[in-house]
Amino acid sequence: MRTVAQAVTRVLADAGVQFGFTVPGESFLGLLDAFERASELTLVSTRHESGAAFMAEAHGKLRGVPAVAMASRGPGATNLSIGVHTARQDHTPMVVLLGQVPSTKLGKDSFQEVDLAAMFRPLASWAEQPTTAAEVPAAVAEAVAQATGPRPGPAVVAVPSDLWDEPFDGELPRPMPQQAPPTPVADLAERVRAAQRPVVIAGARDAGTQQELVATAEALGLGVYTGFRRQDSFPEDHPQYAGHLGLTVPDPQRKALEDADLVVTAGMRLDEVTSQGFRFPLPDQQHVAITANVAETLRELRGSAPARERDWSAAHEAVREYMTPPDTGTGPAVHPTEVVRTIRELAPRDALVTNDAGNFSGFLHRYWCFTEPGTQLGPCNGAMGYAVPSAVSAKLTEPGRTVIAMVGDGGVLMTGQEIETAVRHRAPIVVVVFQNRLYGTIALHQVKSDRQMSAVDIGAIDFASWARGLGAEGRTVNTRDELEPAVRAALSADRPCVLDVRTDPDVLTADARLADFLEE
Repeated sequence: MRTVAQAVTRVLADAGVQFGFTVPGESFLGLLDAFERASELTLVSTRHESGAAFMAEAHGKLRGVPAVAMASRGPGATNLSIGVHTARQDHTPMVVLLGQVPSTKLGKDSFQEVDLAAMFRPLASWAEQPTTAAEVPAAVAEAVAQATGPRPGPAVVAVPSDLWDEPFDGELPRPMPQQAPPTPVADLAERVRAAQRPVVIAGARDAGTQQELVATAEALGLGVYTGFRRQDSFPEDHPQYAGHLGLTVPDPQRKALEDADLVVTAGMRLDEVTSQGFRFPLPDQQHVAITANVAETLRELRGSAPARERDWSAAHEAVREYMTPPDTGTGPAVHPTEVVRTIRELAPRDALVTNDAGNFSGFLHRYWCFTEPGTQLGPCNGAMGYAVPSAVSAKLTEPGRTVIAMVGDGGVLMTGQEIETAVRHRAPIVVVVFQNRLYGTIALHQVKSDRQMSAVDIGAIDFASWARGLGAEGRTVNTRDELEPAVRAALSADRPCVLDVRTDPDVLTADARLADFLEE
């Protein structure tokens, strides 16, 4: 007879789940054992629960199928919560399984006890705590359904520790995900036909949807923007590409969106950053959201609306001008623009890039030029510590791809220990640390608001030696001349490699220097 834990792993495997990421805990020993024994599932032990959650989130982003993040009771679950919030903000499918205190000790403020379902309901899309062993498999099946429903996101099940090993002789439940209502294609086709300046804001990352979007944009004359940190949803070198709706969008790039009379969102929600502070769509703009079967809807739209050409050259020229790297001088200091430009020139076209939060990421967003689908993973909630764990997950998910993590020194000090996970699983990722010894984003906010810089210093770290201590390769880049050889070596390494790039601390963004504010 199956145990509850064995029934749960069967439900997960039948739903197409492949990975579970965890820091092991005594409150879900039965689940760990069942996961290890299930041939379809891969169990990855991480160095911190936040790393486990970021890994699960990254897998869900890449595949559209949830991975499982597992943690134990109060401390482990709270460590895991940052990745859960990341998945909720970006509508990434994820299943979270938490070990709880034994059912006989619930409600007694037991060791490490937290009301986990109540804690996670504001952070997750759905959260429940079964009270009997018989209810657990059905709760997990419902979690899969909720995670992959019309608004994908993280679904949480907290299970008292004594229930995992209880017998389960019932029929295995199957997830029954709800489907979002289809977009009325005939109505959308008529709106596109009548519009003078229709634009699409794209967010779906899979290859099939990008292909359909390119074909539809070309046939119907649509201008295309990409959502925040979803730059891989449309080729940035395409003549109908109008820009990335990120944190800093210059006025010339916003003009095509301001002039649009129809705004179509495809495969994403209009979050605060993408909507530019909830400004778009404007009150006089029509707005249609394609949330289900995006590729199929685009294909039907292309067959229903009349072909038409529209001139987007002014919008795309503004993009090209913005994305053209400037002359960064000839001094020895390493400029972040040079780092991005060099790696982009040497890395494969389909290299998968994960980026952390921080000012350095603006250089990636601006100068990388994403052209292939499934090549960008970034936290839309701005969570620090995302890049390294997500890169490990990406390499495990797509072992044939080059995977590059770009991260600041602040972010890598939060979750960089997952490099050891990459070493252990023979996942040769490249980690590029932009070391400027500063929490640059906060420093910029402080000096722009005429405040003194407080609590933003980061000590000088020898990240190359640190990486070698974790079993990876480590290389230090102090000057421009050292950059290209180091990048070439890292890309050809057969094990994880960390590039400790000492960037100019005066360069806060592509358009702002720290000295400009301190001299005023």
